[in-house]
Amino acid sequence: MVRFETLPLPMSATPRPLSFVEKFGYGLGDTATNFVFQTMMYFQLSFYTDTYGLTATQAGTLFLVVRIFDAFVDPAVGMLADRTNTRWGKFRPWILATSIPLCVLAVLTFTTPDLTGGAKLLYAYVTYTLLMVMFSASNIPYSALSGVMTDDEGQRASLSTYRFILAFLGGVVIQVFALPMVNHFGGGNMQKGYQTTMLLLCSVAVVMFFITFFTTRERITPISEAKTSIRGDLRDLVKNKPWVNLFFVSLMLFIAMAIRGGANVYYYKYYFQREDLLSWANAFGIAGTLIGIFFSKPLATRFGKKGIFQFALLSSVVLCVAQFLVPTDKPQIAVALGGLMALLFGPSIPILWVMLADVADYGEWKFKRRATGIIFSAISFGFKAGLGVGGFIAGKILDLHGYVPNAVQSESSLLGIRLSVTLYGVAPYAVASVILISYSINTEISRQITADLRMRRDLANKPATEAGAA
Repeated sequence: MVRFETLPLPMSATPRPLSFVEKFGYGLGDTATNFVFQTMMYFQLSFYTDTYGLTATQAGTLFLVVRIFDAFVDPAVGMLADRTNTRWGKFRPWILATSIPLCVLAVLTFTTPDLTGGAKLLYAYVTYTLLMVMFSASNIPYSALSGVMTDDEGQRASLSTYRFILAFLGGVVIQVFALPMVNHFGGGNMQKGYQTTMLLLCSVAVVMFFITFFTTRERITPISEAKTSIRGDLRDLVKNKPWVNLFFVSLMLFIAMAIRGGANVYYYKYYFQREDLLSWANAFGIAGTLIGIFFSKPLATRFGKKGIFQFALLSSVVLCVAQFLVPTDKPQIAVALGGLMALLFGPSIPILWVMLADVADYGEWKFKRRATGIIFSAISFGFKAGLGVGGFIAGKILDLHGYVPNAVQSESSLLGIRLSVTLYGVAPYAVASVILISYSINTEISRQITADLRMRRDLANKPATEAGAA
């Protein structure tokens, strides 16, 4: 095991605190992202089965094929972003360039064309594939941007807190208001309702992406002498054990989210027969998450990032087991358990992204080459692959248990819905908690890496004669 002697951070390299405007502007980018992400997470499966007209198996297979394919786009985007050099930086130009195409494709994906059979299925594959590719091109550079705005651990934690507070405010709009908006604008026509709702939300999202571009700055750049190659980046990535840990953790997280999120609509609509409570359940979940996020930084400082993350995962497992036991006439208990689970899981959400920034620093420290974009592609890769696998599993569970759209469900179908939201849906969290055991970057190691990297950058930025004399 590597032993570290804690050194003071170089005073000359002590960063300025990020301004409120910059933190808020950065966070608005995730508000915009969540207008697309949350819609895919919570409504796309039910949209495809109950509005668009696909079977549950067709929708599940679509998720698996497209998301697994697109997962392999993510490392390519990360490497391209790392090699982008403009006067605006490496990552900010991607946010600007992809904002309008991403939002146009989101609207097209939630549009039901006047087609039938294979042509209609093909339209779903083409629009969804293009949406996922564009999501990669937008979200990976956006996420990587947080790793180069500052190298200060406290500022990164603060930035992530702003980001996820604003992200979950975006989640409020989708989880609480999206379905009422669909019903309002559709007037009984769900196809029209989805299309109009997405058009309005995505128009606002474009403005938010522009604000993110104009209010943020990139401050951390690789040492000029450090040469990079695609082969070297991939080799370093595989050797970066903390990155491998976080990749598999993110994969498990998104498998769980896809199964539980996709089934939650059916859970309240068919098991409780209280579809009206879905918005309340989502609101309680978002409120709990936001409260939890506020405690993320002090809890991580007191107990360590890994410890808080593991607690969040294991507490979710326990509460989901309890939720499985909720009877059909007690939907309020399910709402309360969901809110409590969100509260306990909330602190871990910013922590994951701070840990990724730590991993990017670790990679530069160990291999003397910085590849922030491809490091952050771990989460996007896990997101795509996890949503693909989880969406496929969710669709297969519904079909295997005999789900019939817009009909009274059998006991077997209701059991499948309950299992998806609870036991099946939370099992990947238990796996993720085990994977985290071997994650090796703690507070002491993180401080030492930061100190070493600042010294390297100071030396690299000195004139050659001055460095030689030193």
